[in-house]
Amino acid sequence: MDASAIKALQGRYCNSLTNYSRFVTREVFIGDVPMGGNNPIRIQSMTTTNTMDTMGTVEQTIRMVNAGCEYVRITAPSIKEAQNLADIKKELLNRGCKVPLVADIHFTPNAAEVAARIVEKVRVNPGNYADKKKFDQLEYTPSEYQAELDRIYTKFAPLVKVCKEYGTAMRIGTNHGSLSDRIMSQYGDTPRGMVESAMEFMRMCENMNYYNLVISMKSSNPQVMVQAYRMLVETMVAEGMNYPLHLGVTEAGDGEDGRIKSAVGIGTLLEDGLGDTVRVSLTEEPEYEAPVAIALVNRYVVREAKGEILEVKGERLKVKGNEIENLSPLTFPLSPLNHNPYQYQKRETYEANTFIGGHMVPRVVIDLSAKNLKDPAVLNDAGYLYNPLLDKYNMAEQSVDFVYLADALPSFSFPGNLKQLYNYKTWQTLANKANCHPLYTLAGYIAADTRDHALNLVTIDPEDMDSDDFGSIPLDKTLVFVLETNALNAMQHQRSLFFKLQQIGLDVPVIIKRTYPETEFDLSKFGDITSAQEPISKLQLYAGTDLGGLLVDGFGDGIWIDAPAIPTKTITSTAFGILQATRSRISKTEYISCPSCGRTLFDLQETTQMIRSRTSHLKGLKIGIMGCIVNGPGEMADADYGYVGAGPDKITLYRGKEVVQKNVSARNALDQLIDIIKNDGNWIEPALQ
Repeated sequence: MDASAIKALQGRYCNSLTNYSRFVTREVFIGDVPMGGNNPIRIQSMTTTNTMDTMGTVEQTIRMVNAGCEYVRITAPSIKEAQNLADIKKELLNRGCKVPLVADIHFTPNAAEVAARIVEKVRVNPGNYADKKKFDQLEYTPSEYQAELDRIYTKFAPLVKVCKEYGTAMRIGTNHGSLSDRIMSQYGDTPRGMVESAMEFMRMCENMNYYNLVISMKSSNPQVMVQAYRMLVETMVAEGMNYPLHLGVTEAGDGEDGRIKSAVGIGTLLEDGLGDTVRVSLTEEPEYEAPVAIALVNRYVVREAKGEILEVKGERLKVKGNEIENLSPLTFPLSPLNHNPYQYQKRETYEANTFIGGHMVPRVVIDLSAKNLKDPAVLNDAGYLYNPLLDKYNMAEQSVDFVYLADALPSFSFPGNLKQLYNYKTWQTLANKANCHPLYTLAGYIAADTRDHALNLVTIDPEDMDSDDFGSIPLDKTLVFVLETNALNAMQHQRSLFFKLQQIGLDVPVIIKRTYPETEFDLSKFGDITSAQEPISKLQLYAGTDLGGLLVDGFGDGIWIDAPAIPTKTITSTAFGILQATRSRISKTEYISCPSCGRTLFDLQETTQMIRSRTSHLKGLKIGIMGCIVNGPGEMADADYGYVGAGPDKITLYRGKEVVQKNVSARNALDQLIDIIKNDGNWIEPALQ
């Protein structure tokens, strides 16, 4: 994409790149719970029961509603499940539960037309509703491509007519993993292909004067997801559309990984002011998803701007009813020409001391200044495992790069590849400064009479760039910025500094630091480990959003999570989890695991844990674990290996997109998957503990 094209796109996917402002969309009614416009960001999830199990589905739905779900989605893979939605809805109403229901449709238009007469909303996937995915490369002339669109229109139009007649809403939900062969052949496996897949269906709906739409762009890769949603908004605005957005990272996984990956994708877009409903997809019970989504969304309640303005093409546009109304010309501060929000590009920096910046992976900083620095075992939680018998350290896969010691001096020797940071005045007093580096304030760095010959870290706030001190800063290739902020719109505030650095051509490496107050994350007030997980989960979500939202755009040469109330081991794991989710630094096996639904053919949670227990040492390998074939093969196109339910007690094993073994007994499937990995030369034996 050339510079003029980038300039034309910039600023058009959100109201502001440097301040929080929610992008206003069309209001869509889903039963009695409207979405979009000035309504709150809605919370939803999806049942995992068999849809034909009416009472089980009802009981689970009620648990989900009690947990905070405002919409509940239920799979309807065939007509019989679609018909049973009527019994489920009737029983829910008998119990006083009026939650709007959403039917999840994939390959079966006739099931969609049945469901649309019963529930408040249907979800269709453009990749497989009237199209196919066999990973075939196809070629079309313009007339042949239009003929394909006409064929799809013929299959899709009856559903639109039913939805119009019954007042049913529709989500057009693109999945990165299930783009059709037609779209893949035309646009490739790209965010643009995801957007066009949805836009084709949206244009058909508008051609039939149907506007009760919600749109999603889901991917198991948060980077792809973020780019696709941004590109979708830019494309909608260009065509005069402003439909509500359903945000979600598909196949996020479970536990820490699922929460961090969801935060990176969903949180980044919420920071952009995008999103009208959120579904966090975890390989856990669905009622556990809503509290995670609520924790993500609640951060923005206090930031809600009044009278939001939609910015595009130098004009202010305001939503009035369901129409967009011109206001007046407005100058919008665009980001630098070389920042493209639709394509990943790492910010170019110099490499300081052959350790940070340039082409190096992002570094991790941990604060140990308040820990027991008389015991070398204090480094265990930072990834350096001390062996007292041998008096040596072993590095774990997740070993931090810097420890901040402030003014405290350790009484033991540190491993040679772990750098120590001290406040400047304390650093000056060190007799041996090898592997020890100073941390300054901006004013302190300018006034310093001695500086380190290797690395000098200087704490700055985005506001410092407008100060006289910043203009006086000595520049050499030992300088690294530590970027802090206390602003409410902290992510945008820090992003603004990166824009300014690009605008003035300053290529100093930057460590992004975020501090989370002890009052909000204090574990001591929780009496048991289960409730203590809440602040840990919140830290994963907040840091995943704040740091991940910058890393997915290529900003940041290191991260520093400062959370005094949270155990060091959790902070270390969270930091590396964020780098993994943003594809910035790989330190462990990645699991692309679906959240389960009524189509799932085995116990997904138990199977995921079983596979994890035997493969978690395979650093850098991506393993897909899918409950059924609906999205499995497509979503696993990004994985190295796949484990997919093919029928009761039957598993199909994949190498990338290739089926290696079909209908393997579930009892033997994991052993055979490991054999495939071994035969490919990608297996290593786990280290002895």
